[in-house]
Amino acid sequence: LQKSFGKVTAVAGLSFRVEAGTVLGLLGPNGAGKTTTVRMLATLLPLDGGRASVAGFDVRTQADMVRQSIGLAGQSAAVDENLTGRENLVMFARLYHLARKVAIARAGELIERLGLAELADRPARTYSGGERRRLDIAASLVANPPVLFLDEPTSGLDPRGRVALWDIIAELASQGTTVLLTTQYLEEADRVADLIVVIDRGTVAASGTPDELKDALG
Repeated sequence: LQKSFGKVTAVAGLSFRVEAGTVLGLLGPNGAGKTTTVRMLATLLPLDGGRASVAGFDVRTQADMVRQSIGLAGQSAAVDENLTGRENLVMFARLYHLARKVAIARAGELIERLGLAELADRPARTYSGGERRRLDIAASLVANPPVLFLDEPTSGLDPRGRVALWDIIAELASQGTTVLLTTQYLEEADRVADLIVVIDRGTVAASGTPDELKDALG
């Protein structure tokens, strides 16, 4: 993958593969190209060069099919602060053209799954950072996508919130969801990722399982 913004090269020939049903951790500092990569794979940014497929669909030529196959939780929550958590999830489900009864049932299922039951009927503006993050991830799961992109999902969370979210990610992967997770935290990549790709300045600096990288680098 290649992507530039004017004279600034954000992604410079980045290549990797994520096996279905696994978690890939895209690890790197701010400015490494992680978010740009996710936005290209999610069809939100055009590719300047290279090619990519998501769930078997070409990002350039089959963008609609890619969008139907993915969930995306970006760095900032995409929920409506004036709606309750439940209302937000029903709204997202309706945007995916689920019938109202199905949307309500799906919202209830996700509320239980992500531990939001006590918060579900409160306005989202009253949620803490960790609670809002869980709601945002619930929204990305409304259509039960086979592929989930999480862009620095634990950024700004306290240690307890981070651990809770790691458990959710592990559960999703165990149920067959393919997860691409971007993070700045080595501990996070070590904890949740089956494979880690370390990137810096838009290129791969190292890749392997957590154990392989620790054995090689100490």
